[in-house]
Order: sequence, then C-alpha cells, then structure tokens
Amino acid sequence: MRTIAVVDDNPSLLQGLNRLLSAHGFHVRTFASAEAFLEAYVECEADCLLLDIHLGGISGIDLQRQLIASGRELPVIIMTAIDNEVSRQEAFDAGCVAYLKKPFLSKLLIDAIGRIP
Repeated sequence: MRTIAVVDDNPSLLQGLNRLLSAHGFHVRTFASAEAFLEAYVECEADCLLLDIHLGGISGIDLQRQLIASGRELPVIIMTAIDNEVSRQEAFDAGCVAYLKKPFLSKLLIDAIGRIP
C-alpha cells in the first residue's frame, strides 16, 4: 500500500483528501504545516507528497527545495488555489511531478499519483 503525505493548512481540505485517498486504497498521513511534515518525515515513509504552495511558515515550494537540497527526493504533486504562471514555473523548476489548481477533480489527483513509478 502506497503512503501519501498531504501538507495543507486547511483542516477541511486535509480531511477531504484523507477520505478520498483512503477510499482509493492509499495510506494517508496529513500535516497542517511544512514544519510538522519535516518533524515526521523520516518515520512517515511517504511514497508521494501532495503539497499546497501557500502555507503559513515554510511555503510548499520552499519545502520541496529543502527536501531536494538535503538529498531526500520524493515525488511531489503541488496544489494551489492561487494559480499563476510564476507559481507554476517555480513548482516545475523545483521538480514537482504534477501541478493541480484547487478545486480539482479527484480523477486528476488519482491519475497524477498513478503516473508516479
């Protein structure tokens, strides 16, 4: 069973994504901040990170860059409610495997996860 880590500062979105991903057979770990994810990263053993860009504290893109800089590469799917070309380009430059604009269809998320080896 694949583990998906979800980082978003919106509790209702975390709950909804937890239900959706669990219903599709994934083990889900949710985190309300990038800092909380970093504290639990090693024991989390995630296969994929679903990451909001705009978080209080460390941003999603900065978290993605920190993980890569520390040698901990993890497939990252970026999600955001505030979509613009600059954010999209930063996300892909930082190495995300998919970029989803909120609200997104559940099929788009499941398909993006399915493309990760």
